[in-house]
Amino acid sequence: MASPKHKKSKMRKRQRVGQLEKAIPASVQTCPSCGGIKQTHRVCPNCGMYKGRKVLSVTAK
Repeated sequence: MASPKHKKSKMRKRQRVGQLEKAIPASVQTCPSCGGIKQTHRVCPNCGMYKGRKVLSVTAK
């Protein structure tokens, strides 16, 4: 197995670790049937529609 030839600086290590800790924001769009906000490629939590068909039965709170 290969061994490192040069020392990694503190900045390089911290940059690499910092990328792992960064949160990825979820992409959001509006639902075409009810106009509510939902994540892309997910069932709408407001009306239960996905790709123009009823997938989930949602009850009123």
